[in-house]
Amino acid sequence: MVTALNQGAVEQVSSLRDEFVKAYRFMLMGRLLDEKFASLYRMGKIYGGVFLGRGQEALSVATAFYLKRGDVFAPLIRDCAGRLAFGEPMLDAVRSYLGSPLGPMRSRDGNVHRGRPREGLYPMISHLGAMISVVNGALFAHRFKGIEGTVGATSIGDGGTSTGSFHEALNQAAVEKLPLVLVIANNQYAYSTPNSRQFACKCLLDKAAGYGVDGQSLDGTDLDATLRALKQAVDAARSGKGPQMLVASLLRLCGHGEHDDASYVDSKLKGSTLGRDCLKVAEEALLREDWADARALEDWRNEAAHKIEQTVAQVRREAGPDPYKEDWCALASRHLSEVHEQGPGE
Repeated sequence: MVTALNQGAVEQVSSLRDEFVKAYRFMLMGRLLDEKFASLYRMGKIYGGVFLGRGQEALSVATAFYLKRGDVFAPLIRDCAGRLAFGEPMLDAVRSYLGSPLGPMRSRDGNVHRGRPREGLYPMISHLGAMISVVNGALFAHRFKGIEGTVGATSIGDGGTSTGSFHEALNQAAVEKLPLVLVIANNQYAYSTPNSRQFACKCLLDKAAGYGVDGQSLDGTDLDATLRALKQAVDAARSGKGPQMLVASLLRLCGHGEHDDASYVDSKLKGSTLGRDCLKVAEEALLREDWADARALEDWRNEAAHKIEQTVAQVRREAGPDPYKEDWCALASRHLSEVHEQGPGE
């Protein structure tokens, strides 16, 4: 006889399994899509740089996983997996990298500076730290409009925490008690500068305490740990407990970009737990918990790879921009021009 307590436990395990599997599949899709971009870059088919999220997919997915419609997500360069989890169409990513005028940036940018602002997905600003204040602004706008219960999340690397914009924005979020979730991917290097030359505090979490912000540290290579931590942080921010800062320890399992061989990375770090591949760790957990078998893992990989190949093939069939017909003004300028011509309210 199944008691109500046992039934509740079964449902909880089922929910955890479903969330874990769903998050893993976004991780897998992000990894394979990144690898496809790297291949296209080496073939000379990519316009702009390629910056991979290899080793950071678990953290990236978790950052976006518990966000809802109406929330704001401002991803960084290694957040391909998180973008997919937030709902970015794969076509947006492929069209941006391949320079298709049908993409969200209409051939005006060739890599990660893409988004759908009206849907809460913000294009990245390369000046690290700047996205925090942008998310703050969105949360202020929600407050002024009387929109309640929304959260804004953004990510940053360890090096970005040394910028002035990081400190100003974090202080602002703390003073105003904004529902901000700030995720720091401490991948041990700011490009090629190691942590020992980047900051003197023992832990980046000390910076949260300095501004009166709630914070927690976690293992960024463990999907289960990242999901639990981000769920708690998003729930706390949504319930009015102010900004939440999370510091995830991991290692970037590639260079800063495809142009960089990462020869400066300490081999001892590569052999430590920081150097674990989060995708393999997640797969081991799926097998250990009997939430998937080897056949299922292979099927999911094949399904993801097939979708990626189909999408890339579609975009490669699309015509590129015609330099004689394109209006190369900034999208914002064109929008303002259209509004001026129509007049307010039209």
